[in-house]
Amino acid sequence: MKIIPPKPFMIEKGNRAVLLLHGFTGNTNDVKRLGRYLAERNYTVHAPLYKGHGGDPVTLIQTNPVEWWNSVLEGYDELKNRGYDEIAVAGVSLGGIFSLKLGEERPTKAIVAMSAPALAKSIDSLQERIIDYTIKYKKLAGTFDEQSDHPLEIAEKYRMPALEYLQGMINETSEKLQTIQTPVHILRGLRDDDYYCESADLIYNSVKSRIKSVKSFINSGHILTLDQEKELVFEEIFRFFEGLKWNEEKMNISQIS
Repeated sequence: MKIIPPKPFMIEKGNRAVLLLHGFTGNTNDVKRLGRYLAERNYTVHAPLYKGHGGDPVTLIQTNPVEWWNSVLEGYDELKNRGYDEIAVAGVSLGGIFSLKLGEERPTKAIVAMSAPALAKSIDSLQERIIDYTIKYKKLAGTFDEQSDHPLEIAEKYRMPALEYLQGMINETSEKLQTIQTPVHILRGLRDDDYYCESADLIYNSVKSRIKSVKSFINSGHILTLDQEKELVFEEIFRFFEGLKWNEEKMNISQIS
């Protein structure tokens, strides 16, 4: 079976811009429905695809978190270059911690962090994500073999050297959360691992934003944008953005230059 790889997407509507960030081993399909929901309500949305994501596992393990982060910055700069002065960011899982990192390093209108990791986590648990991704990809491609594709064999063959660096990046971002003062809305699914629910509390208690809040979804797991309460999640994010005071005038790059 031929797999059609996901792509970055941009939907230009209104002058309010939102950068949408997917998770580790995920892709832009994680946030595509959210993007359409916001675009239908006059928001411009852009979702970059992290380098190495959305394709075969060999390509994924040959990339590293710095390259994924650079994909985020390129997405942010793309909106800036198109004249959007105020940019909000919303991300799920790794995209959630990347959203917070962006808030630490670049001007952001607001941040929505969904199921964001903010505590120390074992490298083995991250490696399990690679194993799951590889098995799912092989099954989708029709190349999965019960004998040769045992999880232990996959763990040995598809080991990602950069996972320790990824955990370090998460830790570093968490240590700087107190520098964030822009509005922050933290979303979590109560059917997710306790690790992510505890991370939500850490994020809330650490950021110095005057406007900050936590919302829990009782019947949702990790990827809130794809789970059974996704429509409620979309509405929650929309209401949060609607409550902000936006500058409705889009900058004209040609006039500036």
